[in-house]
Amino acid sequence: MPSILIKAATLVNEGKTEQADVYINYGRIEMIAQEINHPADQVISAEGLYLLPGLIDDQVHFREPGLTHKADIWHESRAAVAGGTTSFMEMPNTVPNTLTQRLLEEKYQIASKTSLANYSFFMGAANDNLDEVLKTDPKTVCGVKVFMGSSTGNMLVDNDKTLEGIFRNAPTLVATHCEDEAIIQANLATFKAKYGDHITPNMHPLIRSAEACYKSSSHAVALAKQFGTRLHILHISTAGETDLFDSDIALKDKKITAEACIHHLWFSDEDYAAKGNLIKWNPAVKTKADRKGIRQALLTGKLDVIATDHAPHSWEEKSRPYLEAPSGGPLVQFALQALLDLVKEGVFTLEQIVQKTAHNTAICFQLTNRGFIREGYMADLVLVDLNKPYTVERSKILSKCGWSPFEGHTFSSSITHTIVSGNVVFKDGEICSDLPGQRLIFDR
Repeated sequence: MPSILIKAATLVNEGKTEQADVYINYGRIEMIAQEINHPADQVISAEGLYLLPGLIDDQVHFREPGLTHKADIWHESRAAVAGGTTSFMEMPNTVPNTLTQRLLEEKYQIASKTSLANYSFFMGAANDNLDEVLKTDPKTVCGVKVFMGSSTGNMLVDNDKTLEGIFRNAPTLVATHCEDEAIIQANLATFKAKYGDHITPNMHPLIRSAEACYKSSSHAVALAKQFGTRLHILHISTAGETDLFDSDIALKDKKITAEACIHHLWFSDEDYAAKGNLIKWNPAVKTKADRKGIRQALLTGKLDVIATDHAPHSWEEKSRPYLEAPSGGPLVQFALQALLDLVKEGVFTLEQIVQKTAHNTAICFQLTNRGFIREGYMADLVLVDLNKPYTVERSKILSKCGWSPFEGHTFSSSITHTIVSGNVVFKDGEICSDLPGQRLIFDR
């Protein structure tokens, strides 16, 4: 692996912004100093550019195996690194669902050959696979995923005994999707009775309501407190839910943490008129007040990390009527640029974005030697030009589905380089490596 010297970058790391050189050797950051003149195989002139830790996305759906007509690890990992995401944690609702240790390991084998980014995969929970869940190795698997709301196949966990068994005995972090299925089905029945098949996307946040989210999230928090579970609630979508979380405990000491996603930080229910099913996610994009509450909860520390819930579907699938169109959309390629626009608007600072997309994710999941720009740590880095606008065009989209809810938008910033485990994989708009990323390891 070639050595790399990054010259005169503006480092954003651990709450500070300062100019420095960074020397990378054998995949790791070997030296950080005001000036380094060490010989290197590759020199990157980074004057005027900002160097950030690569994003660690703790929630993606790359659809492989079984749903590869819409996405796969090869395509989505390339979209990720083009967007400055150097590590991802992928969800188990593939086909077949990842409900056994054998199926879990098969996904790792695929990634070891095809993923350009570093990778980990969640073990899936169902009502009838607790024995398999308990075999999960906490040092080599990011966590156990529990859908406490509707999902693909056999993954809705709604049996109280099963939930108690998972929360009491899980050997690692438990990540939950929280929406109350009974409330959703009752709401859907009401809307069908009134509108028949003519339900429109703007009704989505009323069907998958704030009440459904809060009831399920509060249930998960109660279970975690009862059993001492290391709980991580994904994609918080309402302002009300943020009150379930504590901002007075140091992150490393928290037993209950939570995530916000790009779409809930960017869009509101007013955007359904223009975007329709393209912003149909579960949980739903809700009101401006909810968006404001989520942003504020990130600033106060009630919410801990920012991720994407990248979940592609084909254009044909998303073009169907509301009741037939699946929920989810592609986000990894433009997540960082969207956040940098929010920095420009004054919603967050650069230091806060780095904290929520890299530092905190590494702390939450106890990642080994990643998530920070530190000597001895793996070199997972992204260089950005804050003064180079970038317009999203279909021809530039690397996700296999070929579309983006940001299509036509001009971001204020561009990503110039992405380095994964010491390897330059993206440079000046092009993928420039086929060297796979590494399996993530955890200090547990």
